[in-house]
Amino acid sequence: MSSQSPDKTSIEHDQVSREEILEIATLARLGIDENTAGSYANDISKVLGLMKTLGSVDTTGVTALPNIHEVCQELRSDVAKHDIDRARNQSMAPAVEDGLYLVPQVIE
Repeated sequence: MSSQSPDKTSIEHDQVSREEILEIATLARLGIDENTAGSYANDISKVLGLMKTLGSVDTTGVTALPNIHEVCQELRSDVAKHDIDRARNQSMAPAVEDGLYLVPQVIE
């Protein structure tokens, strides 16, 4: 793998070589051939380039949003409703006894 000084982050190192991919694959005991390693190196370099671009965006004054649903989703109040009609529901069941649904035995 290429040597980089300890103060540099991996985002600053945005080019990954085929040799680095092959070395990592060997260490991780992954079977990656030469052609695939080049493709992976290209793809990972693109992702690291995008991360570098995102890292350069000025987010001063932007507050973190812990959950996207907190902004736009209104929740209903948690109130119990007693609108279940047991007699009507059990009238559609194939077998009922003493208010319970009977199911076929599956384990002997």
